[in-house]
Amino acid sequence: DTCRRAAHEGFVAIAPELYARQGKAGECETREALFAIVGAAPDAQVMTDLDACADFAANACRADATRLGVTGFCWGGRIVWLYAAHNPGLRAGVAWYGRLAGDTDPRHPRQPLDVAAELHAPVLGLYGGADQGIPLESVERMKAALEAAHSKSEFVVYDGAPHAFHADYRASFQLEPARDGWKR
Repeated sequence: DTCRRAAHEGFVAIAPELYARQGKAGECETREALFAIVGAAPDAQVMTDLDACADFAANACRADATRLGVTGFCWGGRIVWLYAAHNPGLRAGVAWYGRLAGDTDPRHPRQPLDVAAELHAPVLGLYGGADQGIPLESVERMKAALEAAHSKSEFVVYDGAPHAFHADYRASFQLEPARDGWKR
């Protein structure tokens, strides 16, 4: 739905299934099974898959490669920050409630806080003030890291908004933060 909405606004929009090699997320019957598939996708694989999407948009869709942007929600919000450090051709990113800090492992060697000084493009971080999965303390640490790096990235924290406030198919949906975030 979000991809379709972006396309209606004139963007060449691609919604890749970035963990398809790890399993069929749409067939999961439990959150644990879904998280196992998503968590198995190595960050390096995701970065090259996003590079392939950018190449496809520029070559097959004749999109303007100088106006490349990326957006993502939750797990994808984390990926936005990492991709902004990965691709020097990226012009902007929008991270919707993406985790900023956490454990690392061989498949996920760095977190957004680790790459704050390496961003090639500004990122707009849209976060919920009542998100129980992403502590506001990590948002404040990321803000400080971005400021130290003289990044043009910025945050909007919606008071009282929970995680997944943009997901209109979930109980967490909040109309005003979702509208404001989309407008931004």
